[in-house]
Amino acid sequence: MKKSKFTETQIIKAIKENEAGRKVEDISRELGINVGTFYNWRKKYSGMEVNHLKRLKELESENSKLKRMYAEQALQLEMARDVISKKW
Repeated sequence: MKKSKFTETQIIKAIKENEAGRKVEDISRELGINVGTFYNWRKKYSGMEVNHLKRLKELESENSKLKRMYAEQALQLEMARDVISKKW
């Protein structure tokens, strides 16, 4: 997962500015991001507070680590099955 160069606080602040009436184009230009990136943030993080967003990112990171661990274990199990099934 690619790490964002923006902190959770910056993302939430930008979304709240938009909710307060500031134009998306102005916010995007100020932050140096694409308008589509802002809309993705808004879709994903709208209605969240900073602590919720931090927790979400922690859970996403933990989830990706667990997926990698599962894939490694599944590969080892498959290799063990191949070795056991061979006739010597």
